Amino acid sequence: QMQVTESGGGWVQAGGSLRLSCEASRRTTNKFAMGWFRQAPGKEREFVATITWSGGFTYYSDSVKGRFTISSDKAKNTVTLQMNSLKPEDTAVYYCAAGTRIITSRLRIGDAYASWGQGTQVTVSS
Repeated sequence: QMQVTESGGGWVQAGGSLRLSCEASRRTTNKFAMGWFRQAPGKEREFVATITWSGGFTYYSDSVKGRFTISSDKAKNTVTLQMNSLKPEDTAVYYCAAGTRIITSRLRIGDAYASWGQGTQVTVSS
């Protein structure tokens, strides 16, 4: 079972920036993707962003597009989520997820990812 470990997060005022990082315990090339999901109190988990290892294609939710950037370092099996222009509604626990054999149409679906981190809190104050 692949392990994923998140780091980063914390507290920031609205308009500020934070960076999240995630490391996977091993490498794979079979339609591998790593992404971020988040869950705010009382709400369902939602997709934030993901990146494919093959081709480096990135996908974002409409709510973060233009403000967040996901990138990967294949040599280190890591992904980074740079979050700029943060808003109070971005407050949530952010989870890193990794998976293999994920087809494009399922990249935004949490159930397609087999490995999940413990989550890291991001709090944006107004």
